[in-house]
Amino acid sequence: MDTISRRISRQIHIGNVPVGGGAPVSVQSMTNTDTRDAHATVEQIKRLEEAGCEIIRVAIPDQEAADRFAEIKKSIRIPIIADIHFDFRLALSTMRSGADAIRINPGNIGGPDKLRRVIEAAKERRIPVRIGVNSGSVEKDLLKKYGHPTPEAMVESAMRHIRFFEDNDFDLMKISLKSSDVIDTIASYRLLAKTTDYPLHLGVTEAGTAVSGAIKSSLGIGFLLLEGIGDTFRVSLTADPEEEMFVAYSILRALKLRNRGVELVSCPTCGRTEIDLIPLVERAEAMLKKVRAPLKVAIMGCVVNGPGEAKEADVGVAGGRESGILFKKGERVAKVPEPELLDRLIAEVEAMTGEKIR
Repeated sequence: MDTISRRISRQIHIGNVPVGGGAPVSVQSMTNTDTRDAHATVEQIKRLEEAGCEIIRVAIPDQEAADRFAEIKKSIRIPIIADIHFDFRLALSTMRSGADAIRINPGNIGGPDKLRRVIEAAKERRIPVRIGVNSGSVEKDLLKKYGHPTPEAMVESAMRHIRFFEDNDFDLMKISLKSSDVIDTIASYRLLAKTTDYPLHLGVTEAGTAVSGAIKSSLGIGFLLLEGIGDTFRVSLTADPEEEMFVAYSILRALKLRNRGVELVSCPTCGRTEIDLIPLVERAEAMLKKVRAPLKVAIMGCVVNGPGEAKEADVGVAGGRESGILFKKGERVAKVPEPELLDRLIAEVEAMTGEKIR
């Protein structure tokens, strides 16, 4: 496959992470702890960083949460974004407390005067702002004009806000257009990508559970990244945020945009399978999620495609009758009894990566 030709966008920095301008597509997540519980929030952020999160966002629903922001910021290493709705004072407070960026929906922040105060504070501190337009909060006049939150309505809403920021001499922006509808999401970003050169934050909002949400996010985000659109993204799942990291890097690996973690290849099983493959693969996947180094692992169930796939992987198993052949870098290493397959496979991965899994 040819290298993806990426859209040329401006570059901003969220803390020390470049976004846009040809920088690697960065992976974000959002905590689901109560931000007022600083300890729980910090612990979750540290787990997310370990899983690959590069930029974290926290909800700031009230002043108590804003008051904890400085403590959270001082206790973590990755850049942190304050997610603000309805009360412009919370944006001002978190910027004073060291926010690396803020996320707002300009339409619900309290009107033009209050929005100007947010812009002035962000301008003074050189803090980027994500303008986030959601299909559920498009302005009433645009809904009347278009009938419902169409891609055209969402883009017009975004451009309206962008022009307001530019009129107030501010251009440290990234833009998001999120809908729970995959087709509308793709169409919206395609249109916006032709309309402006600001960096784009991708996502499918309210995507769903770990399985359905992963499917919708992979389609919506994956299609756009394949077309070169998108500079940073979050996979939104109704699940532990750490699961978002697994899906995010799976998308990036599949598109050859980033190469972090294990690519696990396994067969769907059939009547020729002679080992108990499904639970073996499930246990292996759960353990291999911890690996950071790029590695291809194959776990195959029979002798038809198994040896070929296992040889193509960095380390792989080709199942036989109550046993499996272990391959490493294309070479047959050993015949391993079925009960020992997982331990032997994990030991080989640990040896190859230098990472402790168990």
